Amino acid sequence: MPTTTQIVGAALLGQGGQVTLATGLGSDARIRALLADRAWLNELREHRLTTLNLDRKAYAVLLAPAAEGELLIISHAPGDPLLHFIGSVDFAWDIIQYLLTDPHDAVTIVDREARLVYISPIHEAFFGLKLGEGNGRRVEQVIENTRLHEVVATGRAEVGAIQRMRGAERVVSRVPIKRDGRLLGAIGRVMFKGPEQLEALSRRIKKLEGELEFYKRETETLRARDYGLETIIGESPAVQRLRAYIAKVAAVEIPVLIRGESGTGKELVAHALHQLSPRRDRSMINVNAAALPPNLVESELFGYEPGAFTGADKKGRKGKFEQAEGGTIFLDEIGDMPLDVQAKLLRVLQDRIVERIGGDRARTVDFRLVSATNKDLQSMVEEGEFRLDLFYRISPIVIEVPPLRERVDDIPLLVAKFLQDFAYRHARPVPSVSAEALAELSERSWPGNIRQLQHEIERAVVFSNGLMIGIEDLSQVPRRFRFQELSRTADESHSPRKLRHVISEIQNEQIREEIAACGGNKKRAATNLGISRSFLYKRLAEIEEKKA
Repeated sequence: MPTTTQIVGAALLGQGGQVTLATGLGSDARIRALLADRAWLNELREHRLTTLNLDRKAYAVLLAPAAEGELLIISHAPGDPLLHFIGSVDFAWDIIQYLLTDPHDAVTIVDREARLVYISPIHEAFFGLKLGEGNGRRVEQVIENTRLHEVVATGRAEVGAIQRMRGAERVVSRVPIKRDGRLLGAIGRVMFKGPEQLEALSRRIKKLEGELEFYKRETETLRARDYGLETIIGESPAVQRLRAYIAKVAAVEIPVLIRGESGTGKELVAHALHQLSPRRDRSMINVNAAALPPNLVESELFGYEPGAFTGADKKGRKGKFEQAEGGTIFLDEIGDMPLDVQAKLLRVLQDRIVERIGGDRARTVDFRLVSATNKDLQSMVEEGEFRLDLFYRISPIVIEVPPLRERVDDIPLLVAKFLQDFAYRHARPVPSVSAEALAELSERSWPGNIRQLQHEIERAVVFSNGLMIGIEDLSQVPRRFRFQELSRTADESHSPRKLRHVISEIQNEQIREEIAACGGNKKRAATNLGISRSFLYKRLAEIEEKKA
């Protein structure tokens, strides 16, 4: 059934504005009177489109240029929204013109037979069509992967669909157009942004997708990790002894002190102790004593009651010892704990009782204590910096974690593990390492131990070709920081205490040089060295004390 026309009248105006031909409502005396009104006609010329009420009926009036002058077209208005739009917006014609020719929003219109009746100029140019060349043809013959004919057939809209056209993907909407329940056709709209915007959007989406995948893999890695003995990588005699010692100690409900330099993997040892213990099904709570603000140490460890101090949680909060109920509490860098807190910690360890700040009720707690330090606590006891009674309480069993320089044979296994982890997290192939690069890594002293080695490997992957890490991809270090030079210096020392001083001096020198290389950026220097910032600041304080 053909669509009935809505045009009810027309009038042709000559060059001087006189009516030369009229039909329908265009012949009505009231219309002729309006056309004779120069003010009304000039306003219509400016707006191009207006509304008119005659005999309680609303009409849309269009004035368009013609070869002989101007053509006035009068038609029934399709509905109140269009009438309101035309009557309210003086530049309604310009808005419609913009919507039909917008270079960023291509429009395609089909009739009820799914034949093209209009394609916006930007869309015609995209498909290599001349003006009006596609009109009358089936839409699927002109536009690839279109579904406008399906929308016409079903009468259901498709919004936010992806359509591939001429090798590019676009987000499109396809909407059926109806009047009084009858389907008239359909309109399709395609967002055409400039190539720079599309490329930037594509890069942004790919980046976000990459980050999402990265964090998914990180989460999967953390969930899969059980922190057993297999996480302590290496087959050297030192590591085999360490694993055997952990296996013996884990089942015993006795406090353990893990001692080792920064970056040796003390936390992995603590996790292995917990996983092999009868408490494995309960939580292991980590506490970094060096990172706790002095004014919050007690509230973090022992908890507080509601309203105990300004800014306190209204519900109060459990301390770390209460959180570790039935499980293990790991006090890392316990040598940095203030003396006054050491006294309160001693009471908790002796009586297994905590009292929250602002509270008056003692709470019994059940936990296993594992502590770790990179300091010589016995020397600190002699100097009055650590309580003797607390030292004995936390160290019935001491586990020594060997530094990397004492297990150089494990470097290839550690490198392989770091490469696999990095490749998995970043969805890259696992690169290989040249023999020369492995030899170079085995010659270094590694003051930051395993953590420094891990950072070195990750840095090398970034600067390599992605397939092979060569010696040229490794960072440069001064000769005195190589393992052979350190060994030679150690051989010249005659006492263990002097050896420790020599190693400390070499480490301090490397710290100073790395800070200088990083332009004074201590955070970056600590990362490059594979040590924590707190450890870096301690060493800097020691350096300043020696200067004084």
